[in-house]
Amino acid sequence: MTTTVSQPIARRIKPISFLFFRTETTVNELGRFFDVAPKLYAEAVKNNLHITGPVHWHYAGFTDIQKSFTLEIALPVAEVTPGYDGAFHVKRTDDFACLSLIHEGKWHEMPRSYEALIGYAAQNGFRPSGNNREIYVNVDFANPDANVTEIQLGIL
Repeated sequence: MTTTVSQPIARRIKPISFLFFRTETTVNELGRFFDVAPKLYAEAVKNNLHITGPVHWHYAGFTDIQKSFTLEIALPVAEVTPGYDGAFHVKRTDDFACLSLIHEGKWHEMPRSYEALIGYAAQNGFRPSGNNREIYVNVDFANPDANVTEIQLGIL
C-alpha cells in the first residue's frame, strides 16, 4: 500500500493541557523513546487525569536533522492538576500556528510529508518556526500502512 499525504492547510491550534516527558535528542535517537507513551498513560490513570486525545510528539528547535533538539512526548489531559508531583511534567500550551496535513502510512516515509509542508510554506509566504508536532491518531505496529499521523509544521 502507498502512503497518502493530504493537502496542507493553515491552522491555529487552541491551547491544550498536557502530561509530558521532555528530553534533548537527535533524529537518530528517536527510537529510544517509544516506551514513554505507555508510561504517560499509566501515570495519567494513576493520578485520575482525564485523557482527552492521542499522544503527541513535539519537536522544539528542530531545524536540521543532524542537530539536537528538544523532544516532548505529550498526552493531552483535561486540565493541568495544581500541585502535580509525579514522574512527568504538566503544562498548558499557547495557541499554535501551523501548517497541517494528514500522513497515512509508514513513519519512515514521513520526510515526504515534511517536504510537502515546507514546499507549501515557501510557496505561500509562511516561515517555519522550528517547532513541529506529530499527533498519532492511529498507531499500528503490526500494519504500518494503517498508521495515521497529523503533522503540524509550526509557522511564524
